[in-house]
Amino acid sequence: MDGGSESATPLGATLDRGGVSFALFSQHADAVELCLFDAAAPSREVARVALARDRDAVWRTRVAGLGVGTLYGYRVHGPYAPAEGQRFNPAKLLIDPYARAIMPLAAWSDRLLGYVPHASEEDLARDDRDDADVAPRSIVVDPSFDWGDDRPPRVPWERTLVYEAHVKGLTVLHPAVPADLRGTYAGLHAAAVLEHLVALGVTAVALLPVHHAVAERHLAAHGLTNYWGYNTIGFFAPDGRFATRGGRGEQVREFQTMVRALHRVGIEVILDVVYNHTAEGDRFGPTLAFRGIDNRVYYRLDPADPRTYVNVTGCGNTLDLRHPRVLALVVDSLRYWVETMRVDGFRFDLTSALARDGGAFDPSAPLFAALRADAVLADVKLIAEPWDATAEGYALGRYPAPWREWNDRYRDDVRRWWRGEPGRVGAVASRLVGSPELFAHSGRGPTASINFVTAHDGFSLRDLVSYDRKHNEANREDNRDGADDNVSWNCGVEGPTDDVAVNALRARQQRNFLATLLLSSGVPMLRAGDEIGATQQGNNNAYCQDDALTWLDWNLDAERAALLAFTRRVIGLVRRHAGLRRAEYLAGALVAAEPGGDLVWYAPSGRLMRDGDWHDHERRALGMWLRVGEISLLVALNASPGPVLFALPVDAPPGTWTPLVDTARPAALPRAVADGAYELAPHSLAVLAPRVSIAC
Repeated sequence: MDGGSESATPLGATLDRGGVSFALFSQHADAVELCLFDAAAPSREVARVALARDRDAVWRTRVAGLGVGTLYGYRVHGPYAPAEGQRFNPAKLLIDPYARAIMPLAAWSDRLLGYVPHASEEDLARDDRDDADVAPRSIVVDPSFDWGDDRPPRVPWERTLVYEAHVKGLTVLHPAVPADLRGTYAGLHAAAVLEHLVALGVTAVALLPVHHAVAERHLAAHGLTNYWGYNTIGFFAPDGRFATRGGRGEQVREFQTMVRALHRVGIEVILDVVYNHTAEGDRFGPTLAFRGIDNRVYYRLDPADPRTYVNVTGCGNTLDLRHPRVLALVVDSLRYWVETMRVDGFRFDLTSALARDGGAFDPSAPLFAALRADAVLADVKLIAEPWDATAEGYALGRYPAPWREWNDRYRDDVRRWWRGEPGRVGAVASRLVGSPELFAHSGRGPTASINFVTAHDGFSLRDLVSYDRKHNEANREDNRDGADDNVSWNCGVEGPTDDVAVNALRARQQRNFLATLLLSSGVPMLRAGDEIGATQQGNNNAYCQDDALTWLDWNLDAERAALLAFTRRVIGLVRRHAGLRRAEYLAGALVAAEPGGDLVWYAPSGRLMRDGDWHDHERRALGMWLRVGEISLLVALNASPGPVLFALPVDAPPGTWTPLVDTARPAALPRAVADGAYELAPHSLAVLAPRVSIAC
């Protein structure tokens, strides 16, 4: 095999008819070597090829005779001077940042560390032990794929229902998924799974990270793993954990097949992407890629002590998007997932960490400008987690169009309302109509708000109504990890109980949360499994639990089956009446509501809410009267521990009132209500229509 340079090729490994061209950026390296491995015996290195540096600090070579399945990595030479921010160590095999596939790490080894373990914190002496037999390998793949007549669904935001799911957890226990496909990309588009998603009304599956990830050292020491995957290292490579055939490159085609199948039933694919930090962690983490390629370029270092990293992510390091090459890496990755893998959008983890220029959050950050200007990325769905691990990074409501934002104010205010906290009536009213005080000032509508009550991080919905305290002992951190304040309510008993009244209240509270979420203006996000009463036994930080604690149990008892039926019913109601979810705010959400308007707030007495009512600390019941086009609905909420007799609005069109939804009577058939009042049970929500023609 002869090495040669090829100046026109992009970064990464590029196939041509006679071989493969390789290109790696490193501004401060002295030399770069390409290492090739035996595909039949991956630990055996068979060749090394020197790369030549061009004027743009890109190191290149072309090797004839190579093809799909080639295993490779890099050794990068340069100064090892942690006090100056440099961590070059040619004894460590490095992943290609642009690799399209990566072999999963077989097992953790201290030889992956670039420094001598147990050395003092001051010296960080270089570890010269070779790690090529245990380090991850990059894989040359052919990303071409027969997409047939595939078309992106392009579901408007106002009709979007996001379903947040884990590739493995969704299907690994599903009895109707073929055993060899469970927990994989292929399992996610098995017929039974597609049928469930379509019947539920899901329009977008938001997948927890599928970029190649490596578990943290301390987890491996405890026999745990980073199940969620928020410890990524390969921004172009679908994780081989979810492939059916060993993850030797097949994961690319299997992921593409999954996307194509979801598109065929009208479901978009949104990826949770983690560009804020990498799996290399803090200064005591492994040397897997960026740290050994050019530490000073890829990471934000502490100017006062370049041995350490700026850590606004809480994960040990922060990627430095201020450098044009690092920003280009992120944009190139996003473009690849849209153009080659055909995903429809992204949810950015800890987005504020990507939008800092040495200080606080910057709504004009280079990343935002780059995405707006990119013809490929300008029209995809972009969702921000609008904070990082610092108080300065919290920026809910401050992101520019066309970004949508995870609305944690929605989560907390709705939780506080339904557990009966005083003084919450004004807050829950704002969340019901799309949080205009957060988003209207920037010219964005209610769909700027991604509404959620639960997400992967925290309690499941069933646990939210079953536990007052976290129970994370399985994580092996003495229950110190995870949030202490969950804004939850166990309904009187901590954890599982045989108390019939407590279990009935918990079931009703789950229905209350689901109905509130689905009837609110904005974009609802449903945590996978909440519709079937999934539990994590009180663990609110199950990121390291790859077992039955986090896998969805599809063997439904009567209660869980009833919750699924209720969820489908409410989603069906909203889907049939598109005016319930709009791209623009209702007029009554922005100005004082008046009788006859599109939105009017009523007290249980039947009169309009007045200023004093909004400031009534003890008020726990509210009516939201909606008139949108041909739709007239009253949503009545009672978060108090006693029943409330709700007088139906007198300005409603003539006719008999019909309850379409009642969380206290989920199985009851609609019946006429002709006496001008409706009794709301304690802790319940009802939707009523003044015309029999509106049905659920």
